[in-house]
Amino acid sequence: MLTPKLLSSLSSAAETVRRHDNVHIFSHHDADGISAAIILSKAMMRARKGFEVTLLGALTDDSFKEIQNCGAECIMIADMGVSYITELEKIDADIVVLDHHLGEASPENVHYINPHSFGIDGMTGGCGSSLAALFAVAYDNNNWDLVQIAFAGIVGDKQHRNISGINEYLFAEGEKKGYVTKADGSIIPPGPLMSSLFLSVDPYIRNVSGNAEGVTALLNDAGIDPVSSFSDMTDAEKRKLSSLIASKLLIQGVTRETLEDVACVRYMITDTDAGTLASILDACGRSGKGGVGIGSGLGDMKCMAEGIAMNDAFRKRMVEDVIAVDKKGLEQMDHIQYFDASDTGSTGMVCEVAMRYFGDQDKPTIGFGMTDGNVKVSGRCTMRLLDKGVDLSAAMRKAGETVGGGGGGHRIASGAWFGAEKKEEFLTVLDNIIGEQISAK
Repeated sequence: MLTPKLLSSLSSAAETVRRHDNVHIFSHHDADGISAAIILSKAMMRARKGFEVTLLGALTDDSFKEIQNCGAECIMIADMGVSYITELEKIDADIVVLDHHLGEASPENVHYINPHSFGIDGMTGGCGSSLAALFAVAYDNNNWDLVQIAFAGIVGDKQHRNISGINEYLFAEGEKKGYVTKADGSIIPPGPLMSSLFLSVDPYIRNVSGNAEGVTALLNDAGIDPVSSFSDMTDAEKRKLSSLIASKLLIQGVTRETLEDVACVRYMITDTDAGTLASILDACGRSGKGGVGIGSGLGDMKCMAEGIAMNDAFRKRMVEDVIAVDKKGLEQMDHIQYFDASDTGSTGMVCEVAMRYFGDQDKPTIGFGMTDGNVKVSGRCTMRLLDKGVDLSAAMRKAGETVGGGGGGHRIASGAWFGAEKKEEFLTVLDNIIGEQISAK
C-alpha cells in the first residue's frame, strides 16, 4: 500500500521539520483539516517544538497571504495547498504540503505529499489526516496512537465507507496496536434516540429530522421508549426501527446505494466512535471556533465540553437549513440542480444532504453562498454520476476560471469562487461542461 517513494518522501519531510525549533501549521477548518492539525500539533508537542496553528476556510489569494506573511522558517500545510504550489515555492521557508486534492504539481523546493502522486486515489484512499498520521509516524514511531484522530478525519471526509489505500494501511496497523476497531454499522444514528433522530441529516428523514412529533411517532411505531439510546436497544428493536427508517427513505426517493452507504461500518476509538469526534470537530471549525476543536483533540476537557455543546447547536442549524432547502426545492437546469444558501452560508454540507436524500440523482447538486460581492460554490455528485463521466473537480475549476475565479477539489465533491455578478454566467458554463462530460462518456 505504501510505496518506497511515498515512504522516502515522508522521511525527507520529517527530517526537514526536525531541523527547526518552531513550526507554523496551516490546515482546513473541516473535520479532516482539524484532525490533521491536531495530529501535527501533538507530534510537535511531543518533540518539544514550538508551533502555531491557523485554520483556513479555503486557500484563496487572500488566505494565501497569511501563509506568505507568517514569517515562519518552517511551514506545514495540511488538507490544502496543491492549487498554490507554484506560489509556495517562492516563499523563503522550508514547506511541507500534505494534500489529497486533485491538481498537477511537481515542485522542487516544497515537500509535496499527495496520494495521487503515488498511485492512490485521494478521493477515497487518503485524506489530510491520513497523511498527517503517516507523517507523525515517520517523524517518531511512538506516534501510532494518533491514528485515532486520523479516523475522525477519514470519517469526516466520508472515506470510511470502503477504506482503501493509506486508510486501509492505517486501520490494519491501528487495529493491530489496539488503537482502532470496527463495529457494525446502522442506519440509526448513535446516541439518545430523541435527539439523534431530531438532529439527523445523514440520514435526513423527511418529517422526522427536525420534527419532534415525527421522531416520537416513529419511535412509537417501532414500540421503542423515546428515552432510549442506541446502545440501550435490543437487536430486535434495532431491526424494527431500521426497517421503518429505510421504508421512509425509500418512499422519499433515496437510493439503495445511499441506504447501504449510511449503514456502513463504524470505527471505534477511545471512549467513542470516530464519527462522533468528526462531528464535533467539524462543528467547531464551521462555527468559527476551530481552536476549540484543536483543544478538544489535544485532550482539554473544557474544550471538549464546549465542542459537544457547539456540535448540538450546529447540527440544529444544519437540520433547519436542510429542511428549508427541501421545502423550497432545487432549481433545475439541463444537467445540474442548484440552491441559494446566501442567507445561511451553509453550502457544502447542505449540498451533500440534498444530493443524497432529495435531489435528482442524475444531476450534480450545486449550492451558492454570496457575501461581500463574492460567491462561494459547493458541488456534490454521486458515484453513479462519476460512472456517467462527471468530474466535478475539472468542471468547477474550468467554470470558475472562465468567469474570472477558480475552483477545484475532488471528482465527487468540489468548490468554486468568483464575483457575484458572474453567477448566471457560471451556472450556464457549468451546466454545459457537465453536459459535455456526460456526452463524452
